[in-house]
Amino acid sequence: MATEGSSGLAQSAAVKLSEMGERTKQLGTAIQDPERQRRIILVIVCVALLLDNMLYMVIVPIVPDYLARLESQSEQSHEVAHANSSGNSTQKQVQPENFDLQVGVLFASKAILQLMVNPLTGTFIDRVGYDIPLLIGLSIMFASTCIFAFAENYATMFVARSLQGLGSAFADTSGIAMIADKFTEEAERSRALGIALAFISFGSLAAPPFGGVLYEFAGKRVPFIALACVCLADGILCLTVLKPFSSRTRENMPVGTPIYKLMIDPYIAVVAGALTTCNIPLAFLEPTIANWMEETMDSSQWEIGLTWLPAFLPHVLGVYITVKLAAQYPHLQWFYGALGMVIIGASSCIVPACKNFEQLIIPLCGICFGIALVDTALLPTLAFLVDVRHVSVYGSVYAIADISYCVAYALGPIVAGKIVHDLGFVQLNLGMGLANVLYAPALLLLRNVCMMKPSHSERNMLLEEGATGLYDTIRMEERQARKHGYSTAGNCLPVDENGTFAGNPRSYSEEETSEPEYI
Repeated sequence: MATEGSSGLAQSAAVKLSEMGERTKQLGTAIQDPERQRRIILVIVCVALLLDNMLYMVIVPIVPDYLARLESQSEQSHEVAHANSSGNSTQKQVQPENFDLQVGVLFASKAILQLMVNPLTGTFIDRVGYDIPLLIGLSIMFASTCIFAFAENYATMFVARSLQGLGSAFADTSGIAMIADKFTEEAERSRALGIALAFISFGSLAAPPFGGVLYEFAGKRVPFIALACVCLADGILCLTVLKPFSSRTRENMPVGTPIYKLMIDPYIAVVAGALTTCNIPLAFLEPTIANWMEETMDSSQWEIGLTWLPAFLPHVLGVYITVKLAAQYPHLQWFYGALGMVIIGASSCIVPACKNFEQLIIPLCGICFGIALVDTALLPTLAFLVDVRHVSVYGSVYAIADISYCVAYALGPIVAGKIVHDLGFVQLNLGMGLANVLYAPALLLLRNVCMMKPSHSERNMLLEEGATGLYDTIRMEERQARKHGYSTAGNCLPVDENGTFAGNPRSYSEEETSEPEYI
């Protein structure tokens, strides 16, 4: 009987193991399905962007208070040791100014390092592909978050904050570039980038209350440990799905256009300028609006903590509206961006006129709504410009986009306070509003971009650079087959319903195709 029982248990265990193996095999097959894999990749990238922006903003309610406590403890010990020191009063007078500068530099260090590293990471991503840099970025972000959790002095926090900028330079740029690469149709690319922007917005706006509540009730370490766990899970998912070290796709990738050539492209320069200008109000208001609310509205701490949270819904609404309009009227992408900049400018000018918290919500929602219009319209435009004017490799162009954001957020914590101190909060907002309104007409330069033909321009670049593998041919054939019903054989001529070639083949000389062609 014992033998029969043990054999039955062994048999049932074997059946269960067989079932688990079959399910694992089915899961692996499902993951390898191209459509499902694209969705999983979108989830991985969106979680990475969410984490990066939560880590960027979660320190806002935590670090100033924590550093103030450390400073207070240091002062108390100093007073006990030097109770009769004559220089004690002088130190107390200077300390608040030094403290504000320290906090501002700590906040800005992430964007400054990211700004410095981005030109290198963009080139690196173009060379090795998108998956390995994404994994590198997640690993560095995980390390920086753990350091933040256990940091107990300013120097350690500064190192952690700077490391986060390094991780963001890899993760943000490679993530956005991967979305642009996987979603090649303009409508689906706009939709995917819109979803990514919604996660960025949620991370930025939800992080301060998230960090503030956990810091108040659970201590400094808990919010960072929670974010580190999510970062670790996303990294494991990246390893499982993307298999970055076993992928051979990058061996056939074409050589991307150098970042310095992209920077001098007038169309890309206009888009980069718009991205910087439209984010200046948000970057400059975040470090200054709390003090202004305390001085003019006598706002409570919970109101200051929830200042930006209501703006999440208008931001998502702006993303949704722009994606829908771009699908219906893709030739008006420049107009959506220009309209967003006008809305940002008008809203910035209204902020100083607000007298209470309820009134303030309206212009802040207007700023976030306008930023959503600009970002959702212009980020896909960058990918399209690379497609039609350069080579369809997106690391460097989205490194330029990341540089544009970093310029605003590096200047914000350092410059905004100085402007408010010297000129005033009203002048700061009027200047930001005027800058956005005046820059909006520059987007007229993009009005004919949608009429450029990707196939001819991409063909020119391939002729100039030389074929670098099967990637070039496959990429062009897939794009033409999806967009125009082209055959994937021969000269990629259009086919009619009977399967025969329609139209006459035509050869293009260098003179005919040296400039962007229009429909």
